[in-house]
Amino acid sequence: MASASKHPVIRALLSLALVLAVGALFHADGAFFQWDTHRDMLRGVSVFGILACGMTLVIIAGGIDLSVGSILGACAVVFSLLSIHLGLPAFVAIGITLALGLACGVVSGSVIARFRVQPFIATLAMMVFARGLAKFISGGQKISTAVQRPDGTYAYVDVPPLFDAIGARIAGDNVAVVTIVMLVSLALCGILLSRTTWGRELFAVGGNEEAARYAGIPVGATKVLAYGLSGLFCAVAGICQAAQELQGDPEAGSTYELSAIAMVVIGGTSLQGGRGSVWLTLLGVLIIGYLEKILSINAVGEEMRLMLTGVIILGAVLLQRNP
Repeated sequence: MASASKHPVIRALLSLALVLAVGALFHADGAFFQWDTHRDMLRGVSVFGILACGMTLVIIAGGIDLSVGSILGACAVVFSLLSIHLGLPAFVAIGITLALGLACGVVSGSVIARFRVQPFIATLAMMVFARGLAKFISGGQKISTAVQRPDGTYAYVDVPPLFDAIGARIAGDNVAVVTIVMLVSLALCGILLSRTTWGRELFAVGGNEEAARYAGIPVGATKVLAYGLSGLFCAVAGICQAAQELQGDPEAGSTYELSAIAMVVIGGTSLQGGRGSVWLTLLGVLIIGYLEKILSINAVGEEMRLMLTGVIILGAVLLQRNP
């Protein structure tokens, strides 16, 4: 039993069970037992879960990506500008937005791999640059359905159908489309990590970079692809964020990187690199999501929620620490 409790999956499941037990105890007049509560929780954490997919790849490679929130904000602004204000077809707006996210990630990865810059510094620089890019493109204003005319007046346009489609719920109003997007993202990451040569090389690079290099693994290219995919998932999250809010907010995604890192680490993926799984990240997403939801339905004030969340996150990390 003691050895089983050391396994990261068992530890993550125990943490999730503990959070669910707290929810059952403080159920807010039965609200915790209603499906709507769980559906809304899943919808609320979906954007974070998509970011956590890319963060998992980067952390397994032994890195960190502080820029995911800012890239999300920039992509949300670009996607809204292209689809709402310029009226471009959905596939064009999606393609350009995904290319932007991918490019941001590739730049970060290239700086880290080519110039041996610490991931913390390189992605911190990208975090600041992407936030500035979002504000530059938007002029510091939210990109909404209010479109300014040449004479300075505003005209209101309809929300593109794609926004309604992404923000909708399916299966009898029981599952949000954005939750499906998160699950697909998790599945793709799982396939990449477990079914491809690149996935095995990623674990090798994160476990021992020098040994991987001597083994003939293209360390630099492996890292660049990891950060590039992280940027790509940021773009997907940005599109979902814009669709749910019906606008592109240049401030969107602020501090989201902290939640994404917490979800990955609480799930059991090692910050040292070389160990982890996207399915552990899913458990981390559920732990954080349920924790936030339980505090919310019990009307716990924001200040207390932040403090409690910080304490519980620290406790969960200590619980999963190897002795």
